[in-house]
Amino acid sequence: MAVQTSPGQRRRVERSALSAFVPVIAMLPFSVLSLFLAWLPVGLLTDIPFVWVLLGFAATGPLLFIRNFQVLVLTPVLGARRPTAAEEAAIAPLWREIVMTSRLKPDHYVVRILPSDDLNAFACGGHLVVVTSFAVEELTTPELQGVLAHELSHHLGLHTVAITIGHWLSMPVVLFARIGVYLENVAKAARYAYGPDSPAIDALTNAAAVVVHAVSWIFTAGIRASATLSNLVSHQSEFDADQRAVRMGYGRELASALRRVLAAGQSPRPVGWRERIDASHPPARTRVARIEALLRHPAR
Repeated sequence: MAVQTSPGQRRRVERSALSAFVPVIAMLPFSVLSLFLAWLPVGLLTDIPFVWVLLGFAATGPLLFIRNFQVLVLTPVLGARRPTAAEEAAIAPLWREIVMTSRLKPDHYVVRILPSDDLNAFACGGHLVVVTSFAVEELTTPELQGVLAHELSHHLGLHTVAITIGHWLSMPVVLFARIGVYLENVAKAARYAYGPDSPAIDALTNAAAVVVHAVSWIFTAGIRASATLSNLVSHQSEFDADQRAVRMGYGRELASALRRVLAAGQSPRPVGWRERIDASHPPARTRVARIEALLRHPAR
């Protein structure tokens, strides 16, 4: 069964894909600033211009979109693994049917398992779909297929592209934020250790802590602003992925899986890239209601 997409649906998908890049745009100036600070000592000692640092950083980013690189690098970073023989037997035929429905090659995407007692799944990078071991064990075959269709929909909607770029841009920002926190703690420790014996040291370390805290706050604010925007955008991304799964013919299965989440009293929460994959999910009850509405009145 081929997925039919109306012009209105295509426009909504395009708007959703564009909105997913809003957090990336918010992170960009902070990323450039952190790269500039990293270049400063290099620029003072060498003739390397800052533009080469920017070009080098931009050139290495596309590696994250290479399928084999994602499988080799992101899989261990996420804490995921290959499916066991039993898990592969449960997933492979379902996945093959889903990707054929979307007229894709079965090996374009890779499914990996995250050992976890949570009922969850997520899409990452441009090729990875990660499902928890608990989800594979506890969901029925139709429910698991509905979940897989939803995660594939994130890839088809280009939601994971923006997230991946955002993670890449945030790496130098996170590094400087952590360095700032570390240096602030060092300054405070020096103040407490030596300040009482020397007013000069007390004033110097206090001033250093204030300055470092201010610099660190700038980078932390950039991370939080981007994360907040990402959470706002991700709500619509989840709804769009649900809608696509309904159009693919897996709406009832996905709604059934979400009811499992409700019955277990568990809200889908982000897992993987550990805390950095933090796209906030809307309430499962809301998603079920919207899916049921779409099943009764398909979007035009």
